[in-house]
Amino acid sequence: MHDKHLYEYAVIRVVPKVEREEFINVGLMLYSKRQKYLRIKYHIPSKKIKAFCSEFDLDLLKINLDALVNICEGKKEGGPIAQFEKDERFRWISAIKSSSIQTSRPHSGFSNDLDATFEKLYSELVE
Repeated sequence: MHDKHLYEYAVIRVVPKVEREEFINVGLMLYSKRQKYLRIKYHIPSKKIKAFCSEFDLDLLKINLDALVNICEGKKEGGPIAQFEKDERFRWISAIKSSSIQTSRPHSGFSNDLDATFEKLYSELVE
């Protein structure tokens, strides 16, 4: 029997026009303290974002999302925050307050297979 692992996840969202308060889910981050697991993935639905805001800067969005990936994955390109422990990196990313890139509040659950859970949540919430 496999142990169930407690995890937390946050959805990464893009807000093309802040004044409209509409968002598009573009990514997911999942963290499990006990398993020392932290994973992030994103996809930029360019046509959908441009439909909400034709002048939205998709190149800048990619740069910013790549920076979050570098932090999450602990890469040196992520700067000093990328050197934090995994739980601190998860908390920092899920707490960032930007006008155009936001995260949901963290949600939790239990999983026997964190990779499968990540893929399922990503498929349901982002794709």
